[in-house]
Amino acid sequence: MKLLSWNVNGLRAICDKNALDWIEKENIDFIGFQEIKAHEDKFPKRIYEFPFKHMYSNSAKRAGYSGVMSLCNFDCEVKKCEFFDDDEGRVLEHRFKNVVLFNIYFPNGQKDEERLNFKMKFYADFLIYLKKLLDENKEIIICGDVNTAHREIDLTHPKANANTSGFLPI
Repeated sequence: MKLLSWNVNGLRAICDKNALDWIEKENIDFIGFQEIKAHEDKFPKRIYEFPFKHMYSNSAKRAGYSGVMSLCNFDCEVKKCEFFDDDEGRVLEHRFKNVVLFNIYFPNGQKDEERLNFKMKFYADFLIYLKKLLDENKEIIICGDVNTAHREIDLTHPKANANTSGFLPI
């Protein structure tokens, strides 16, 4: 199975720039886009032309913000976020066979302490949910933008990011 995950930072922008033209040649089974920044009524027509059996989206209530989209070539049950109040369109959960595949755009906590607390609660709630799935003997795949780096090598500019919410000891 070929899976792809990509934070596109705006679905309309990448379609306008023909940045997705290569997809048709790659025989992809699943592609998860994060940060699509669009509601379904604003999706570019090009997105409907790709050779996928299914398209799912979870857009943020706020226009032009966040959101995830999944394109896939297999049948699955799809849910939006089961573990968190998801007004920001951060999660699509795909279930097939004994597998739970997540397409997630994890929160960024840089704005202020309240936002960092929001991010940390999201992480904690997701971990509890994952443990529940493991207790049910589910196999788990996580695709997405985690908005956190583990070590300096994971960052392009580690010094500039030293005290950002994505690179804190916690």
